[in-house]
Order: sequence, then structure tokens, then C-alpha cells
Amino acid sequence: MQNKNFNLWVFGDAHVGSDLKHGRESLADAIRDSESGGRQGGPSFEWDIGIDAGDMSGGQAVPQDDEGAEVVRQFGALTRHHREAVYSVCGNHDRSGLNEPEAWWWRKWVDPMGRNTGFSGVAPVRRPYPVEGTWSRYSFRVGNLLFLMMSDINEPTQTVGRGDLGGNPGGVVSGETFRWWQGMVKANPDSIIISVHHYMLKETTVASGEWEGMIKDEQGNWRGHYHGYKPRGTPQGASYLYFVDSRPDAQAFETYLAGHPGAVSLWLGGHTHTHPDDNYGGKTHIENKWGTWFINVACLSRHHGSTNVPMSRLLTFREGSNDLRVRCYMHTGEFLPHGWHDQAERRLTMSRAFTMANTTG
Repeated sequence: MQNKNFNLWVFGDAHVGSDLKHGRESLADAIRDSESGGRQGGPSFEWDIGIDAGDMSGGQAVPQDDEGAEVVRQFGALTRHHREAVYSVCGNHDRSGLNEPEAWWWRKWVDPMGRNTGFSGVAPVRRPYPVEGTWSRYSFRVGNLLFLMMSDINEPTQTVGRGDLGGNPGGVVSGETFRWWQGMVKANPDSIIISVHHYMLKETTVASGEWEGMIKDEQGNWRGHYHGYKPRGTPQGASYLYFVDSRPDAQAFETYLAGHPGAVSLWLGGHTHTHPDDNYGGKTHIENKWGTWFINVACLSRHHGSTNVPMSRLLTFREGSNDLRVRCYMHTGEFLPHGWHDQAERRLTMSRAFTMANTTG
């Protein structure tokens, strides 16, 4: 029997509004690269489903309807895949304001649960693999792969936040979401568990340590670098998932993984935009800690901030094998040749072999 590959395209941080101001369609260009090949010579590639790690919006204030409609328009570049083949989580720039309905913009225009089809175009019946849960946390299965999708939310104890502080403070999930994640991990020991959140965990991948999103100027004062410096927020934790259950620098996920090594196979996130070959704080884009592989998949944007290098990742699982191939695709030819960046390719060993058996959908 011929081995069957399952190709997972993972990207994040499209920031469509930021790039559109410069005449670039960050999301649509990446879709066209994947399905048809790029104008600068990069090849097309096969993918079965996509994972969007968040930050579709590029605004520093709260996102608005015009940018949401633009996100939907750029998803219209899909010709070989249904829109529903892309599964998303909310990023910090996708959050709505503290005094607005929670994540109304993202729920309306990105809409993982398919509750606003008239705006988002997402129809639940067209999902290749059905989802279970809520907009802030949901799961789906592909064979023995179990995806645990967690969105970034506003921190309820912050009196200034999204809008007032731009994309900061740091990453946030509720205690309820953490307990859901913990319960799903415990209940599925035979699955290859893939956790997805917009932020990486603390001290896992490039620049995910305390204060590593910032840089000091010549006078020794902190200023923005990978992330904007918001002194009234939590700039020390701007690069990682900082709040859980309103506890700052909670490290709830880190503590659980340290006590249960290998329980989660992959953690996929974005948020920190940087060159694929960068090593900051002794950490690269792909690292193993607590028996879990952490992969930073940012970013598609070229113009949101000063450290952007447009790229995405393709993860290939092979039927009957515990070997995972991770490739890096450059979506412009400005920094490296357009197409595959072979030096960034990695082969990762999963805890068990992948199988498509018993998959529904």
C-alpha cells in the first residue's frame, strides 16, 4: 500500500490592512503562491488544510468592518480549496475593544464556527474536518491528529487594553480555556496532539523570553523591537502567552508540559516576526522543550512593523511514519529566493506514527 501524505500549511500574521496600504495582498499572494506558484519563481505546493495562527488585522486600534471585508476578499483567491479548509485562531490584533462585544470583528469576518456565513463565507458543512467547541476554543481531528485551537482574548483585569495599548498586553487565555486544553490532553493519550495559539509559550522559540520583544536604546531605555513598547501594559511579556485566568506570567501551560513530558507533540504559533534563520535569546524558530516541538510560523506580512520576512511553513505527515517534515516557504524574493528555503527544513520525530484511520469528514 502506497504511503499517503497529509500536508498541513501553517501561516500567521497576515496583517492584511498594513500590507494593503503598500499595495500588497499579503494573504491572497500567499494563497496564489501555494496553489499556482509565485510571480518571482517559487513553485506551487500541495496542502490539505491550512492553519491560520491569527493577526489577520493590521490595525493598532480595534479592527473595523472594512478590513474584515478585505480579509474575506483575499480569501477569495482560493481556487483549489474551499475557504473552510483554513482553520483559524484569533490574534491580539484581531481582538475587539474592551467595551465592545468580545472579538466581534473576528467572529464576524473570520468566523471559525460558521455562525456569520453571510459575512465570512464560512459554511460549517463544507469543513473537511468538523469542529467542536466555541469561537475561543475548539477542536477537530484528522486521523490520529487532534488539533486544539485556542484564541487570544482580552485580559478582563486590564482597564486599558486593545485599542488603548495597540497589540499589547501579552497573550491571554481564560482559565476555562486552559482547563479545557488540559482535559483534552489528558483524555487523548493516544493522539498526536497539536496545540495552536497565536502566542508561543515562554522561553520556547525565537525571542519568546521576558523582555525579548523589546530592545534598549543608547540611553538604556526600553523601546519596541519585535513588538510595540506599551509601558502601561505588560511589555515584559509581549512575546509569549502571559495571562492565564488573570494571573500575570502564569506559565500554566509550561508547568503542565514540564510535568507531562511528551503529552503534546506540537505547539504552533506566531506573533513574533523575524527572519527564518534568526537565533535570539539562544532560541530558533523550531525548538523542542518538555518533549514538545514548538514552531513559530509567523509571518505573511511585509509591512507590519520593521522585522517582517514573509514566509509560511508546510508540515508533511506520512501514513505509518512518526517522521514529520517541516519546510519553510519564502513569499517574496527580497530576503531569500522566492520559494523553498531549504536550509530551514527540519525533520522532527513524533511520539507515534501518523495514521488517517478512523477519520471522519
